[in-house]
Amino acid sequence: MALIEIKKNLKSKRLVFGTELTVKQIKLGNVSKVFLSSNCPDSVKKDISYYSGTGGCSVESLEVLNEELGVICKKPFSVSVVGLLKQ
Repeated sequence: MALIEIKKNLKSKRLVFGTELTVKQIKLGNVSKVFLSSNCPDSVKKDISYYSGTGGCSVESLEVLNEELGVICKKPFSVSVVGLLKQ
């Protein structure tokens, strides 16, 4: 379900990739949902959980590795964190 949502929003340019950009957008209140890869580092999970609590967005852990998530998002690198921007 979550992967379908990522693929759908990939074309609409509503996704941000990476921890730094996602946290920045959460702080600005622009993110509605965050997706984490299954092998996302614990420190990143902790940061995202903290900021998502203050920013009011949900966090969903995927059962896909970061390399596979990078391929799904059509990126030439691995992706551990994907943020879905609000409309």
